[in-house]
Amino acid sequence: MSHSALTKDAVAVITGGASGIGLAAAKRFAGLGLRICIADRDADRIAQAVAQIAGVSAGGAQNVFGFETDVSVIDDVRRLHAAVVERFGGADILMNNAGIQPGSGIFGPAENWNRVLGVNLWGAIHGTQVFVPAMIERGRPGLVINTGSKQGITTPPGDPAYNVSKAGLKAFTEALQHELRNTAGCNISAHLLIPGFVYTGLTRRDRTEKPAAAWTPEQTVDFMLERLDAGDFYILCPDNDVPRALDERRMLWAIGDIVENRPALSRWHPDYKAAFDAFIEEPR
Repeated sequence: MSHSALTKDAVAVITGGASGIGLAAAKRFAGLGLRICIADRDADRIAQAVAQIAGVSAGGAQNVFGFETDVSVIDDVRRLHAAVVERFGGADILMNNAGIQPGSGIFGPAENWNRVLGVNLWGAIHGTQVFVPAMIERGRPGLVINTGSKQGITTPPGDPAYNVSKAGLKAFTEALQHELRNTAGCNISAHLLIPGFVYTGLTRRDRTEKPAAAWTPEQTVDFMLERLDAGDFYILCPDNDVPRALDERRMLWAIGDIVENRPALSRWHPDYKAAFDAFIEEPR
C-alpha cells in the first residue's frame, strides 16, 4: 500500500531531480501515476532526465516537466512554484533533495561555505516557505521530504560546511513537522530522509563502478517509500556495509559526548578509541 499522498495525478516537485536519489524518486513517483516536476541547474541534464521519467510515467510525457532552478535563490524557487501552479495547479509532494558537497575546511573560503549552506540548507527552507503554505491550503494529503545525511547527526571531521548544512536541515525538518502536526486542517507531514552510502554523482568522485558497500539510488527510494508507508519521520537508511544497529550505536555515542561531557567528536579522539570500540561491540 502506498502513502495516501502518493495517488494518481498527485503532483510531486523534486529539487535536484535530474540525477541520483532525486531522479530515482521522480521515476518511482511517475510510475505510480503522479505528475512530476523536477528542478535542477543544468538544462541538458534536466532534458535528459525528463525524457527518462516520461518513459516510465503512467500518464505519459504530458505529466512531466523540468525547470531550471537554483534553490539557493528564493526568486528562482518562486518562479518554480509559479510554473508548477500554471502547469499542474499546485503541488502535493515536495522533495527538497538538491545538495552539493564540494568539500570544505573550517578556515576555508567563505564562498564554499555560502554555496553549501545556500543549496543544502537554504534551498530546503526556500522550498518549504514557498510551496508548503499553498500545499496546506489545497487541503489534500501531502508530503515534504527533506534529504538529510548521517553526517548531520554524527558530524564527522573533514567537511564541516556539509555537516553544518545537514545538521541545520535536521533541526529545520523537526521544527517543520511539529508545525505541521499542530496546524488545524493540515494533511501534510514532513519527513527526514537519511541515506546511507549511495552511489550517486555526489559520492562517485573517481569511481567508475558502484562499490559493493553502496546502495543504488533506486534501493534508497524503495526503502524511503516503505518507511513513508510505515509513518516514519526519521527514514534512516542502511546500506550494504552499515546496518541500522551500527548507525544507532554511532548516533548514541555522538549524543553521549554531551551527556557524558566528553571532548567534542570523541569518537575520533585517540584517548576514547578503546571506549568507543567497546561501546560499538556491546550487545544491542
